[in-house]
Amino acid sequence: MTNNKMVLRKLKLQVRMSIDGYIAGPNGEMDWMIWDFDDKLKNYIFESIESVDTIILGRKMTDGFISYWSDMMTKPGDPSYAFAKKLIETPKVVFTKTLKKSKWVNTNIATGDLTDEIMKLKSESGKDIIVYGGATFDSSLINAGLIDEFHLLIEPAAIGSGMAIFKDLKDVQKYTMIKSTPFDSGIVELHFEPTRN
Repeated sequence: MTNNKMVLRKLKLQVRMSIDGYIAGPNGEMDWMIWDFDDKLKNYIFESIESVDTIILGRKMTDGFISYWSDMMTKPGDPSYAFAKKLIETPKVVFTKTLKKSKWVNTNIATGDLTDEIMKLKSESGKDIIVYGGATFDSSLINAGLIDEFHLLIEPAAIGSGMAIFKDLKDVQKYTMIKSTPFDSGIVELHFEPTRN
């Protein structure tokens, strides 16, 4: 007897976060983050993008994200060049209610119901999917229970206020710790998955 149960691709959230739970300051400030990554952290970040073949983004974050990494593509000598190249070459899906057509290279638009669009992506063949943000989009995915893996890069800084991704939860969500990985830079990666009853 064959098992016809479809194996869905996982949706992974990878986000940098202060120890008090913010992913950016009130106006998007990220000057409190560590940017001098040690080799172990660089390898971890690169391996995480190698494990996926789709990036999803919220509309508000997309312009800055794509322009930043596209600019890195013009600097072959930059240490981030290989990572930038991988990000730009990886197919992206932007979730938006305002655009009908993508203005970015290698990027498609999703305008339908969030859960329907995500489940459609998960059911496609291929590697896993990663989401980088922004805050409102991440919150929507978390609230809808669509994230399969949380990869929280906790920075050794508290900023007091800012953009949070867990502040609008409608219900308590419980998670199982899979792994924690400290890096020499002071950042700690916490890998959680939703607790399945």
